[in-house]
Amino acid sequence: MPLITDKIVPWPALIPLDKQSVPVPGTKRPGQTAHYRNGIWGYIDENTPNVLTTLDQIFDQGLKSGKDHQFLGHRPVISTNPLKFSNTYSWLTYGDVDIRRRYVGSALHSLFQGGELGGGEFETVGIWAANRPEWQIIDIALQTYNKVSVSLYDTLGKDSVGIITHAHLTVLFSTSEHIPDLLKIISKVPHVKLIVCIDTLSLESAKLLSEWAQSQGVQFKLLQELEEYGRANVIEPIRATPDAMASICYTSGTTNNPKGVLLRHKNLALATQSNLYGMELPDDAILLSYLPLAHIYERVCELCTIAVGGRIGYFSGDPLRLLEDSQILKPNFFPSVPRVLNRVYQAAMVGGNVPGLKGALFKKAVATKLEWLHTTGDVKHAFWDKLVFRKIQAVIGGQVRLVTSGSAPISGDVMDFLKIAFACDVYEGYGMTETCATCSKSFPGDPSASGTVGPPQPINEIKLLDVPAMGYTSEDRPNPRGELCIRGLNCFTTYYKDEKNTKETVDDEGWVHTGDIAEIDQCGRIKIVDRVKNIMKLAQGEYVALEKIENLYSGSPIVAQIYVHGDGLQSYLVAVLIPDPIQLSAVASSVFGKKVAPEDIAELAKACRDERVNQQILATLSKEAKRNGLKGFEMIRRLYLSIDPFTVENGTMTPTLKIRRKDAYNKYKDEIDGLYRLGEPTSKL
Repeated sequence: MPLITDKIVPWPALIPLDKQSVPVPGTKRPGQTAHYRNGIWGYIDENTPNVLTTLDQIFDQGLKSGKDHQFLGHRPVISTNPLKFSNTYSWLTYGDVDIRRRYVGSALHSLFQGGELGGGEFETVGIWAANRPEWQIIDIALQTYNKVSVSLYDTLGKDSVGIITHAHLTVLFSTSEHIPDLLKIISKVPHVKLIVCIDTLSLESAKLLSEWAQSQGVQFKLLQELEEYGRANVIEPIRATPDAMASICYTSGTTNNPKGVLLRHKNLALATQSNLYGMELPDDAILLSYLPLAHIYERVCELCTIAVGGRIGYFSGDPLRLLEDSQILKPNFFPSVPRVLNRVYQAAMVGGNVPGLKGALFKKAVATKLEWLHTTGDVKHAFWDKLVFRKIQAVIGGQVRLVTSGSAPISGDVMDFLKIAFACDVYEGYGMTETCATCSKSFPGDPSASGTVGPPQPINEIKLLDVPAMGYTSEDRPNPRGELCIRGLNCFTTYYKDEKNTKETVDDEGWVHTGDIAEIDQCGRIKIVDRVKNIMKLAQGEYVALEKIENLYSGSPIVAQIYVHGDGLQSYLVAVLIPDPIQLSAVASSVFGKKVAPEDIAELAKACRDERVNQQILATLSKEAKRNGLKGFEMIRRLYLSIDPFTVENGTMTPTLKIRRKDAYNKYKDEIDGLYRLGEPTSKL
C-alpha cells in the first residue's frame, strides 16, 4: 500500500548545493552574522498552508493509510527460560491503535475530571518504559485527550524522584520491573495516586503488587483494566490547539540536574512537518525503534513515520539482539547515533582490512566509491554494491533507504564510509531537546556534506554570535564563526519552574543560545567546531573544549569510551580510556606474544595494566589527534586504561549515554591524580 500523505514536500529536480542556506537581507548586526534560512524552502511557520500544527493531526494523517494498515510491531516472547523471541514481528494496525488510544485517553480524562488524578499546573502523565507498542499507544492517547506526557528514561535511577516530583505526576504507566522501585520511593512522591502496569502479569503477581500499592495508599491497575474502564466511559477525542502544552521533556543532565523543557503541540508538530521536507521513504516504510523514546530525537523520527502512514517495529529490548531484530524486520528508516554507527564502521573496517584477495577487493571498493562520492555525490555503484557492500547492508536488514545520525558529532570519514557502504541517504543533523531535535540536516547528493550538519531546516533560522574570549567572530575568514543561535516555532520558550536557566538560554527575541560554536561555510552549511560550555583553561592559559576532544578521539577503533580530563593547575590533558575489546585483544596479543581472546577478561585487565600496551594505544590515539588537527596542548599526554565501563547503573552516564563529567572524575579520581603526579612526558608524541 502506498504512503498516504500530502505533508511530504519533495526535493526539487535541481538542488542548489552551492546555496543551501541564504542570509536574510538587512539582518546583519555588529557582533553577529545575518540570519540564515533554508536555500530551497525558505522559512515556514503555523501560517504556512497545509502544515501540521498539532500532534493529533499527525495520527489522523497516519490513519489515512487505512485502519487495516500495519502500524506498531514487536517480536513476541515465546520462551522465558531461556529467553527466546519469535522470528517474526506481530503487528497492531492503525485501526487497533485508534480504538485503544480512545479507551486509554477516555479513562484518563474521566479520572482527571473526577479529581482522582491531577492537582498540578498541568494534567501530566508519566511513562516509564523501554520502547514498545504500548509506549506509543499511551502517548497518542495523551495527544488525543489534551494531556501532558512526561517520559522517564527506562534506565533512570535515583533521578526519577526528582522528575516525578518536579512534573507533579499523579499517574505513571510503568513496566513491571520498575513498579517495585516506584513503591519503595512512594513516600517521597506522595502526589502519585495511580500506577498502571503495561505488562501482562499472572493473577498472583498482579494481586501482590495491588496489595502492596494499596498498603502505600496508591491505586494499581493493569493497562487492560484501564482500557476496560475507558471503554465503559468512552468520550470523543478532544481537539488540541497549537498552543496547548503537549509534553515536558527532561534533558539528560550531563553536568547538573535534568531540566524540564516545556513543549507545545505546535513545537513538536511543526518540527515533524519540517523533517518531512525532502523525506523520501518507500511504500510501506518501516522504522526500527531502539533509541530511547524518552529522547526527543527518536520521538520526532517516529512522529515523522506516523505522519506518512509508515510502520514502526520495536527492538526486543536487548542491544545484543539489535542486529537480529534488524535482519528480521528489514527496516527502511534507521535513526541512529554515533556510538552505534561507529561500531558498524569499525566492524566493517576490521572485517575488510584482511590479507589476500578479500582485503584487496574491499580496499578497491572503498577507494572507488569514495572517489565517486566526492566527485558526483552519488552513493551507488552497481558492481561494488553487489560484490562487497551488500554484506554490510544485510547487517541491518538489507532494505535500508534512510539512515540519520544525531545526538552527538560523528567524524566525516565515518559518514563518508556509511554513505558508500549502505548506498542510501545518510544524513547528519543537529538539534536539541529545546528545539524538538530539529535545526539542520544535510542535503542528499552533496559530495562534501560529511563533517557538516547541513543547512537550517525550513522551520528554523539561525545566526552566529561573536565569542571574542575564544577567538570566534562573525568577521572570521574564510567563514564566519560564533555561538549558534536558533529561532523558529519548533523552539521552546521556557524550562518548567526554572526562570534562571530559561533566561540564560532564550533571549528576548526568542533565540535559543545553544552553547555550540559553529561556522557557516561557503555553501551555507553549518559546521560545529567547538563548545562554549564545558571549556576549561590549562595552566599556561590555553582554552580547551573537552567534549570536542573526546569526540575526535572517539573516531579511533580502539576507543569504546573515553573521558578526557583537564586541570587548571596543569599544562596538559590526561584521559581514562575504555578500549574496544577486539582492538585491545589485538594489541595485547602483539605485546604479549601470544593469542589473547576478546572474551578473556582477566588477560584484558592485565593488558590494561601493562605499560607497553598503554604506550602503544597512546601512540595510536596521538595519530588520530594529529589526523584531526588537534594542537599540542589539546592532545592526551597520559592515559589510564580500564575495562570497567562508564554506565548508567554506576552513575557515570546519562540515560542518553553521555558521560557525566563530575561523576566520571570521581570514579577515577585516584587514577587521574596519579597520572598528574607522574608529570608531563618530556618526549613529543
